[in-house]
Amino acid sequence: MKIGISIFPTDYSIQPAELARAVEERGFESLFVTEHTHIPVSRESPSYIPRDLPKHYWHTHDAFVALTVAAAVTSTLRLGTGVCLVTEHSPIGLAKRVASLDFVSGGRFIFGVGSGWNAEEMADHGVAFKDRWKVTRERVQAMKTIWSQEEPEFHGEFVSFEKLWSWPKPIQAGGPPVLIGANSKWTFERIADYADGWYAIDGVPGFATPEEGKELLRIAAEKRGRPFSEFDLSVASYPAEARVTQLAALGVNRVVFGLPSEPAAAVIPLLDGLEKVARQFP
Repeated sequence: MKIGISIFPTDYSIQPAELARAVEERGFESLFVTEHTHIPVSRESPSYIPRDLPKHYWHTHDAFVALTVAAAVTSTLRLGTGVCLVTEHSPIGLAKRVASLDFVSGGRFIFGVGSGWNAEEMADHGVAFKDRWKVTRERVQAMKTIWSQEEPEFHGEFVSFEKLWSWPKPIQAGGPPVLIGANSKWTFERIADYADGWYAIDGVPGFATPEEGKELLRIAAEKRGRPFSEFDLSVASYPAEARVTQLAALGVNRVVFGLPSEPAAAVIPLLDGLEKVARQFP
C-alpha cells in the first residue's frame, strides 16, 4: 500500500517546495495537486461538492509549475496531477509539459486526468460540455502517440496533426501512467479503453465506492481483453486506519490523504498526524 498526499496549491497556502520536502521527509510516496485555470464568476455550473465553492478553486498555482518546483527539491517523491483538466490544454503543448516534467523528475510523474465539471470554464477554452469526454479521449490518445513515436501523426474528430517532432520523450516508456479521475457509469469503460487506472474519490454521496468501482473496472477490462492486474487503483480517502485497512484488503494500490489549502503553520502538524496513520501501512 502506497500513501500519498494531495492539496490545492494556492498563493496563500504552504508553497510547493516546502510542502514537497516535508512530504518526502515523512516517507510519503507521492504528492498530487489539483488544477483549475480559473473559475468563471457567473458560477452557473453546480459543483460536485454540496456547499459553496471554496476560494482555493480559483487561487491554484499552475499544476505543472507547482510540480516542477516540487521535483526540483525532492529525489524519490512521485508527483501527480489529481487531476489535470485535459479540456483546458492543447494536446501538443500538454504532451510537451508532461514529457518535460517526467524527464526532469527522473520518471516520477503520474498523470491523473479528467474532463472537468464546470461548463463555463471549459467553454472559455473552446470545448463544449457535451463533447468533454470525447475531447479528453482524443487528446490523451494523441499525447500517447507523441510520447511513443519519433514522428507522431494523429487524425481524429477533435485533434488532428501531421507528422511532427517533439522531444523530450518521457522517461517512463510510452509516457507516465494515465489515471482517470471521474465517477459515472461510463468511467470504467473509458479507463479500460485508453487509461492505466482509476483515481477515485472515497465517501462522496452518489459516487461509486471503491468496492463497486473495482468490480465495474474488472468487467470493463475483461470486455477489452486487458488483464485487470495492470490497472492502478488510487483512492483519495480519509485518514481513518480502519478505512485504509479496508482499501488495502480490497487491493487498492494507493491511498491519498488531502490537506487543506492553509499556511505551513497549519499544514505541517496535520502532515505529522497523517504520517502516524501512514506508518501503519509500510
